[in-house]
Amino acid sequence: MAGREMFQTEVKKVEELIILLAKKSKDQLHQAVDALYNSDIELAEQLIKADKELDKLDFQINEAAILLIARQQPVATDLRRLVVAIRISSDLERMADNAKNIAKSTIHLGKDHGIKIHHSIREMEEIAEKMIDLAIKAYENEDITLARKLAEMDDLIDAMYSSMLRELLEETATDPQKIQHIMQMAFSGRYVERIGDHATNVGEDVMYLVKGESADLNE
Repeated sequence: MAGREMFQTEVKKVEELIILLAKKSKDQLHQAVDALYNSDIELAEQLIKADKELDKLDFQINEAAILLIARQQPVATDLRRLVVAIRISSDLERMADNAKNIAKSTIHLGKDHGIKIHHSIREMEEIAEKMIDLAIKAYENEDITLARKLAEMDDLIDAMYSSMLRELLEETATDPQKIQHIMQMAFSGRYVERIGDHATNVGEDVMYLVKGESADLNE
């Protein structure tokens, strides 16, 4: 196999690992929110353990990309492709970390916390999942039009989180005995909101890959 073909094959393997990491991170988010609403402590504990596997996958992606840079010394678009792979992998791993944090909040709440989990967390999660799918599709297709759509979705999650937070703060004023439980719910919403931010970062990386210049989708 010629050097160029071998390089492209190895880059493709890295990209496939990124797509796998995205899928696993999205699954972690969905299950973490399920555990939160169902007070499923056992599932939450499983998700915390499973996060270590996603950390290993992120490490594998980074190692492969760094080795390719060292061995092949790529330039221009080829170099950007590997740099972007490392950056996207990092954002996906942080999404999984935020899902793990939701699982931790579920454990802190316990089984019989006696509060209703705010509906916005599920709604935000559904949008965040769509953002992950869209971000990875933009990455696979190098589609900056798709990448730009992430900003609007992120703004929606931000607005939903702000509204939810106001409602939860009002609830702490009327029922101060439940403040610790209510704050864990607020933290969980914040973790979902952060996942949306990381998905937006992936969109910015796609724009950097395609255009060769940094972009801020939140401007």
